[in-house]
Amino acid sequence: MTNSDNDTIAAVATPPGRGGIAIVRVSGALVGNIASALFGNIPRARTATFVHVRDDAEQPLDDGLALYFPAPHSFTGEDVLELHGHGGPVIADMVLERVLQLGARQAEPGEFSQRAFLNDKMDLAQAEALADLIDSGSKQAARAALRSLRGEFSERVNELSQEIVRLRTFVEAAIDFPEEELDVLADEKIVVQLDEIAMQLAEIRQRAQQGCLLRDGMTVVIAGKPNAGKSSLLNRLAGYDAAIVTHIPGTTRDVVRERITVDGLPLHVLDTAGLTDATDVVEKEGVRRARDAMASADRILLVVDTVDTAEDTADNAAAEFGDMPVTVIRNKIDLSGEPAGIENESMPPVIRISAKTGTGLNELRRHLKECVGFQAAGTGTLSARRRHVQALDIVDGHVKEARHQLVKNAAGELMAEELRLAHRALGEITGEFTTEDLLSSIFSTFCIGK
Repeated sequence: MTNSDNDTIAAVATPPGRGGIAIVRVSGALVGNIASALFGNIPRARTATFVHVRDDAEQPLDDGLALYFPAPHSFTGEDVLELHGHGGPVIADMVLERVLQLGARQAEPGEFSQRAFLNDKMDLAQAEALADLIDSGSKQAARAALRSLRGEFSERVNELSQEIVRLRTFVEAAIDFPEEELDVLADEKIVVQLDEIAMQLAEIRQRAQQGCLLRDGMTVVIAGKPNAGKSSLLNRLAGYDAAIVTHIPGTTRDVVRERITVDGLPLHVLDTAGLTDATDVVEKEGVRRARDAMASADRILLVVDTVDTAEDTADNAAAEFGDMPVTVIRNKIDLSGEPAGIENESMPPVIRISAKTGTGLNELRRHLKECVGFQAAGTGTLSARRRHVQALDIVDGHVKEARHQLVKNAAGELMAEELRLAHRALGEITGEFTTEDLLSSIFSTFCIGK
C-alpha cells in the first residue's frame, strides 16, 4: 500500500452489477464530516438509520440506511460509515463519487482489511482467512476459513510460540548467567520439552496442510493420444459435457479447464490436446500447450485406450515421463473386457476405468485424494495458505536442528539461535514479524471494499 494510512478511504463494498442493495463503505477521520454533509447528521452508533443522501446541490442521490461504527469498535478500528442503498451500479457510483468529493479517496484492494490488521483488530492469519472465506469453493473450505477467522489457527500458533519462548528464556538465562550453575545442557527436561514442541508442531502442520489443500486443491492434467477418451473422462468427472466429444481424432485443440470438487478437495482439471506427431500448425500448438500444462501438474492422468494398447503401458509411461507424477488410466474397459480396479504397486500406478459408464471412477477419485494426502475435512480442519505451510516447515527444521545441537554437540548458544529463528518463523504467520512487501502482496489480492 502506497497511500497514507491517515487518509479517509471509501469504496463500493458489494459486487458490481444490478442487485437488491449496494453498500458504500467509508473509513477514517473524515467519516463524521462526510455523514453530516450527505444527510445532515451523524447517525446513532451501531443503529440502522433511514437517511436521504444528497449531492453538493442538495439534490437527492438515494434513500437508504446508514450505519455508523465509531472507533475503535469497528471493523477497521477507525470511524466507519456504511451506506446501504439501492443496488443499481449507477446509483452506487454516484454516492461514492459524492463521498470522494467530500475528502475521501478510493480504497485500494484489501485496504479496509489491512487497516484492521494494522489497528490490531485481527492478525495476519485471520485477515487471510477472511479473504479465503469469501473465495471458498466448498462448504468444507468455508467452515475451515471461518474457524481460522475466529482465531483458532492463530491461537494454536501463538500457543506453540509461547512454548518456544519459554524454552528460549530458560536456555538463554543459563548461557548469560553461568554463575547461577544452571547446567541446561545436562537437563533432560529440555529434550522432553523440545519433543513436546515437535509433537504440537506436527499436529498444526497436518491441519494446516489439509487446510491448504482445501483452499488451493490440486492441478490434474488429462493427457494421452487422440481418441483415448480424455474429454470423456473430463466430462465424467465434471458431471456434465464440459468438453466436446466426437469420434474424430484431434477434436480438442486447446486446453479445457474445469474446477471440480471431490469431498471438499478442489481439483483444477485440464483436458489437453492429443499427444501426437502433429504436422498441422494448430495441432502443434495444442501439443505444446499440453506439455506445458503437464510440466506444472500435481498429477498427470495418462489416458490410454485398452482396446488398442498393450499391458506394458506403465513401463512405457515410466520411461517417457521420468519423474513426473503420472497415473496411467486404462480407459474403455467396457469394450476390452479388462476388470476395473487399481494397481498401486506398479510404477506408475495403473487404474482401469470406463469413462463411458463411470466404472472405476470412485477408485480414481480416491487415488487423487491419496496422492496429496487429503482427508475429508473434519471439525478440526483450519484454513491455511501455502506460505503458512512453508513457515511451519521452516519452524520444524529449526526445532530439529535445535535438538541436534543440544544432544549431539552440547552447543547451547546454537540451540538458542535455532529456537529464536523458529519463533520468528511462527511470527511471520500471524504478522508479528512481517515486511511491507509481504503485506502489499497479501492484501492486494483482496477484493475492493474489503
